Amino acid sequence: MYRTLNRTFGPLHWWPGDTPFEVAVGAILTQNTNWANVEKAIGRIKARGAMEPFALFGLDNGDLEELVRPSGFYRVKAKRLKAFLSTLCEDFGGDLAAMLSGDLLESRRRLLAISGIGEETADSILLYAGGRPLFVVDAYTRRILERHGILGGRPSYGDVQRLFMDVLPADAGLYNQYHALIVETGKRFCRKKPHCGQCPLREMPGRNSPGRRSVREATGRQPCSSGKKSSKRGSRKTAAPSS
Repeated sequence: MYRTLNRTFGPLHWWPGDTPFEVAVGAILTQNTNWANVEKAIGRIKARGAMEPFALFGLDNGDLEELVRPSGFYRVKAKRLKAFLSTLCEDFGGDLAAMLSGDLLESRRRLLAISGIGEETADSILLYAGGRPLFVVDAYTRRILERHGILGGRPSYGDVQRLFMDVLPADAGLYNQYHALIVETGKRFCRKKPHCGQCPLREMPGRNSPGRRSVREATGRQPCSSGKKSSKRGSRKTAAPSS
């Protein structure tokens, strides 16, 4: 899958951001919205001269809410940013590199202990802002794997993450590019109403190989269906992760 997508899209240089701190802010703001809205919020923060840990932490709640308003759920996101900034500024003197360094699992636990930061957000910060080798799992990852019969049932975030990390080298650059390729495929082709005819994965080996459950057996759906729910009783959607 990686080789096919990499040939199609080439290097994607994700995540956009001028500094690791900006990347971390973006990872929090992108929860439950699209990147265009996050860019508007980041532009407001930069225009205010506040894209720096202590400057952003020093804003009162109302000002911060107004700056991040374009990203949606702005009161919730301002609260989450404040919680993240509290740990960064009060425990690490605003040094993001120090916050994300050291034992990888401990750094991850530290982020997950912050209110509003879930596994996808924590891993995005560690991978894209910290250069740490953790594979990021998102809704596009689940959708693509489900539609190709690789994923069935309702596996946990960690279960899906291990599908990649158990077989790939612990290489942050590889994880970065692989996740970016999955996101690009999801945005262009593997939408809720998919465009399978043009998808670079349309001939992906193993889709219906012997010994592998079909997509219908694994998920209750036809592979790359029109996006409609299965008429079978008991079929259900897999919810996208919120953080």
